[in-house]
Amino acid sequence: MLVDRETGHCIATSSWESEAAMRASDEQLRPIRERGREILGGSVEMDEWEIAVMHRTHHGECCRVSWLQGDLDAMTETFRIGILPELEQTPGFCSASLLVNQSAGLGCATTAWETRDAMEASRVSADDMRRRAASDAGGKIVDVHEFDLAYAHLHVPEMA
Repeated sequence: MLVDRETGHCIATSSWESEAAMRASDEQLRPIRERGREILGGSVEMDEWEIAVMHRTHHGECCRVSWLQGDLDAMTETFRIGILPELEQTPGFCSASLLVNQSAGLGCATTAWETRDAMEASRVSADDMRRRAASDAGGKIVDVHEFDLAYAHLHVPEMA
């Protein structure tokens, strides 16, 4: 669960072994999602994403999430070959993932950082990497947002 304590915006994710398992859980999880919406006092938006890249060394305390539009195959290759090795050399880096939504032509890249200071120190290089990924994908940057990592407990295998 990612949270922006200033705006109240949060993102909760779950992962599933298969699309069929995810769909089968919908009826059971609907009341849980509704209860979460009531507790948080907001609205719920649900998106479905495929995991294209998952690389985690450890969990941190904050995340930067970037949404990009473009050629998802090119974006995935740039992320895997060009960006991930660079991220691994960045002080304070913990993990990175790239999720893709084929129907919307969107990629969602998330990087986790040991501390907010480390994340802030990486902003200039992150901007460059993001521009490169969007350019290589023939697309554009849709949005970028920074969050606190409130809870991390996904059992997703390495997919780098």
